[in-house]
Amino acid sequence: MNPYIYLRGLRHADHTVFNVAEGQKRYWDEQFQRWVAYCSGQHVKRSVLEEVTNGLGEDPAPVTFYFEAPTLGEKEVTTPGDPRFADQLLGGWMIAKAGGNNRTIKRRSPLSISALRALHPLLSNISEENLSFDRSDRPDIHKVIVTDKKGNELGEEEILELLQGSDRSLRRKWIQGNRRTSGLFIYDIAIDLRTLFCVSTNELEPELSPETIDALKEKGWVVSKNVFGGCLAAPKERREQLIPIIAKSLINWRITTNQARTFSPMEVLAVAVSQDANKIAGSIRAKLNVEGEKPRATPIVDDSIPNVDTFVTLAGGGYFDTQSESHEAIEKAEEKLVALMTEFPYEQQ
Repeated sequence: MNPYIYLRGLRHADHTVFNVAEGQKRYWDEQFQRWVAYCSGQHVKRSVLEEVTNGLGEDPAPVTFYFEAPTLGEKEVTTPGDPRFADQLLGGWMIAKAGGNNRTIKRRSPLSISALRALHPLLSNISEENLSFDRSDRPDIHKVIVTDKKGNELGEEEILELLQGSDRSLRRKWIQGNRRTSGLFIYDIAIDLRTLFCVSTNELEPELSPETIDALKEKGWVVSKNVFGGCLAAPKERREQLIPIIAKSLINWRITTNQARTFSPMEVLAVAVSQDANKIAGSIRAKLNVEGEKPRATPIVDDSIPNVDTFVTLAGGGYFDTQSESHEAIEKAEEKLVALMTEFPYEQQ
């Protein structure tokens, strides 16, 4: 049985920001000589895991931050390394405490997640805008404080003297060079079913502490074995609880750091699901056309590729040629993911 599931999602973004880093993260595309916006795979992963915990109504695993006195120098950041937390089971962990007296405990995430990037460099753009934070219309209620280099507050007469010969407003701030992006963007996720619900008990490369292993066994985790050696499989009831939430989150995750003034729903246009990594790349793609003065790219969503299930939403019909759009597309994609995840023999690999 093929132990991998591949998912490709296509979204539309409209004058928005993915990450607040100089207004918008971007990279330079050498072939087409232009800047292209992106959202890191780590950010996508965090968004997916947040959707999972929200869907379950559970808290994420607690995080402990270590500092060293007296300078408060930053040291390690640790999590419990406990797969009973859904975000730990799916996101993995690494516990490496300073000092070398404790073994490093780490689990690789069963989800491999790409960056959210343009379907094609020519199918996205980055624009810049200048913003203002303006409260100059109500000078009677908004306070202005001006200090000298020593931090001493200046009086009103001193402030007026500084403003002589200037048209500057102290109740208005200009925010320049804010980057925004629009276009068609894709992301890819690979799911390793062998480790999705199974955590290794291999003592040579430990993923769990002995205490956590005992606690999991008491909670009904099943002693099993996969290609990597001995493992503990999550109870069937927990798997049945998680699978529909995971399927939904992999498609319906959302970026929660969108700035309010540039919100975009980033609607899903199409989803492709397959167990063939090579074929899924062709299901949602772009075709370059070099005829004419400027090269152009055309988005293509192909639902005729064997061994690939492609689902097109109603919104997708506005961005590429299709006759297969459906209001049930997302639900059907979730059902396909649920079926593939459910049929895998986690306890008898």
